Amino acid sequence: MAAASSRLSSSLSSSSTLTHLSSNPNRPSPPFAFSVSVRSPLNYRLPRLTSLRLRLPPLPSISNGSGNNGGDSSNGRGGGGGGGGGDDDEGWEENRNSAMFVLANLGRSLDSLPLDLAEAVKDGRVTGEIVTRFVNLEKSPLFRWLMNFGGFKERLLADDLFLAKVLMECGVGIFTKTAAEYQKRKENFVKELDFVIADVVMAIVADFMLVWLPAPTVSLRPLVTVGAGPITKFFHGCPDNAFQIALAGRSYSLVQRIGAIVRNGSKLFVVGTASSLIGTGVTNALIKARKAVDKENAHEGEDVPIISTSVGYGVYMAVSSNLRYQILAGVIEQRMLEPLLHNQKALLSAMCFAVRTGNTFLGSLLWVDYARWIGIQ
Repeated sequence: MAAASSRLSSSLSSSSTLTHLSSNPNRPSPPFAFSVSVRSPLNYRLPRLTSLRLRLPPLPSISNGSGNNGGDSSNGRGGGGGGGGGDDDEGWEENRNSAMFVLANLGRSLDSLPLDLAEAVKDGRVTGEIVTRFVNLEKSPLFRWLMNFGGFKERLLADDLFLAKVLMECGVGIFTKTAAEYQKRKENFVKELDFVIADVVMAIVADFMLVWLPAPTVSLRPLVTVGAGPITKFFHGCPDNAFQIALAGRSYSLVQRIGAIVRNGSKLFVVGTASSLIGTGVTNALIKARKAVDKENAHEGEDVPIISTSVGYGVYMAVSSNLRYQILAGVIEQRMLEPLLHNQKALLSAMCFAVRTGNTFLGSLLWVDYARWIGIQ
């Protein structure tokens, strides 16, 4: 017992001495080094943890040929030019990474995309979902040809049913306009077929523009020049549809959304006025030609007031048609029907057809009331 106590005292003394030596920096280091290991009475070994690595396909490199990594990144992101619209740098980075990841999975490079779409990917203005939609649309020869035109490309990337909606609108317009012409002319329908054709053609042009202008888009427009005026910069940052959903990393202020209504309204005023000028001008020319040939029925036709009718129709399209089609495309279709039926394209198309037919019928009723109110009918 005494021997064990002596060994314990010696061990503690040695431990104290070692602690004092190690904690005193002024003392010289010993000429030898040793280590003391203490074995736990529990023979327990901790499991070895290995790090998990997520292997991703290599991303294609992004180069813009300028040597400055894209220059001022704020230039390519659809900046609003006023109105309080916002851009999120993290959102742009996330968009770019997702788009490049999709390209890598598809085994395609950035150079395989059209120039405007490739620039949008570099700037982070489009998501991987948009790139996937482009690749899927490219498989169709018709859509591949249409996407050679920038306007069609921007609209098809935002809505792959855009072409179907154009055909719906024009088809419904032809049917309803022809039915209205027959109701108005009745037994003279065949005799006055030239008037009918002129009216229907102009209605088709107007219907096409009513689908085209308020349609939501994925903006691939070129950048605004540094010397552009404030009005140009402002409208460049406005969406094409006042109610459309903004992509990740982009937001539109209330002023910019109102700007979309004003911009499309001004375009539809020009379209409506021009189409009515041509339509009423052709109608009056046909009436005069008919009077010159058929003297007996010369009293039947009356000239249509060109200026008042054309301006009135332009105002109607800029206000009533503009608001109705903006709400139809941006709220009812994009925000309500598409999220609900995005996996059921046939049912979605049928619902869009029903809603657009009802909107056309409503527009016809509103036009008659408006025309009578301003005295052009």
